[in-house]
Amino acid sequence: QLQLVESGGGLVQPGGSLRLSCVASGFTLDYYAIGWFRQASGKEREGVALILRSDGSTYYADSVKGRFTISRDNAKNTVYLQMNSLKPEDTAVYTCAAGAGVLWGDSTGTYDYWGQGTQVTVSS
Repeated sequence: QLQLVESGGGLVQPGGSLRLSCVASGFTLDYYAIGWFRQASGKEREGVALILRSDGSTYYADSVKGRFTISRDNAKNTVYLQMNSLKPEDTAVYTCAAGAGVLWGDSTGTYDYWGQGTQVTVSS
């Protein structure tokens, strides 16, 4: 069974930080590009960050650039999303996805595996 499991979400005050984790089971994450997506209530799902497998290049949406950092730890089969300076508009369900041959800007249909998502709420 191939599975992605997210964790690390929760409630945080504006300006605070959270680190999300995406752990792969049943396959080796090394061979996949990993993207983080988010979907706020009433809005479309949007790509937040992407890390490639070929050279480890990273990409970010303009709305999170400079605040979020995506990284991977192959030894732990895990990808992280460090989120700093969080804003109320960052509130959403965050989901990780794996794809064998995706590029920044590709549609969500390009990804092969999806996690269940973890809720991030930024509020006072």
